[in-house]
Amino acid sequence: MKPKQESTLAWYVVHTRPKCEHIAASLMAGLEGVETYCPRIRFQKNTRRGKVWFVEALFPSYFFARFVPLESLRAVNYSQNVIKVVDFGDTLTPVPDAAIEELKAEMKDVEICEVEVGVKVGDTVELTEGPMRGMKGIVNAMLTGVERVRILLEFLGRENAVEVPLSKILTEHQPRSVLAAK
Repeated sequence: MKPKQESTLAWYVVHTRPKCEHIAASLMAGLEGVETYCPRIRFQKNTRRGKVWFVEALFPSYFFARFVPLESLRAVNYSQNVIKVVDFGDTLTPVPDAAIEELKAEMKDVEICEVEVGVKVGDTVELTEGPMRGMKGIVNAMLTGVERVRILLEFLGRENAVEVPLSKILTEHQPRSVLAAK
């Protein structure tokens, strides 16, 4: 059964293949009568190989497209990397314009918003280098100077305070949760 088609211009949610949101959105933007919005976040994360910049979709495997379904649904559904336009019970459900405007305002009217995933006292972190690599501890203090933190590690049956550079730890914070907390 095919989704019921509307004849008014509205925003809809488009489901894509994983990690292909921005590609599908940019290809779809070339279609006549179709506008796309694919908010993404850029963040730096400490990994086992050092600090690395990542760019990911704010909504993994989804983006927004504005079109008239009666005219463009087929072209949108068959665009490269698109799985389908999200529907509920074979009915396309438009996203209110106000919701998209609010999202754009939160993203500061840019498609890629930079998010800082920081570390604070009380966070659980993992060491990425040295003889204690892989051990987890709790941040006890943020130290001034060369971006260092004091971590409490349980080692040999007791807690030990260790000072390490911020670049040598992994945090459990996720960039999407940091963005939501703002």
